[in-house]
Amino acid sequence: MSDNNKVKGFFNMGEFGNYFLRVFQKPDPNQKSNYNLRMMHGINKISIVVFLLAIIFWIVKRFI
Repeated sequence: MSDNNKVKGFFNMGEFGNYFLRVFQKPDPNQKSNYNLRMMHGINKISIVVFLLAIIFWIVKRFI
C-alpha cells in the first residue's frame, strides 16, 4: 500500500462520516431543490449528533 493510500484510509469515515460532509458539496444544478428533503436531512443530522453526545455523556457518567 502506498503512503497516499494509508493517509486516505486513515481519514476514511465511511457512509456515516460522508453523510455530514455532503453539506460542503455543490448541489446538482440539474436536480430540483426540495425544501422538505433538505429539512429532513438537517433534522437527521441534529438527532445523530444529540444521540452521540448522550452516549458519550452516559459513558463518562457511568465510568467516572
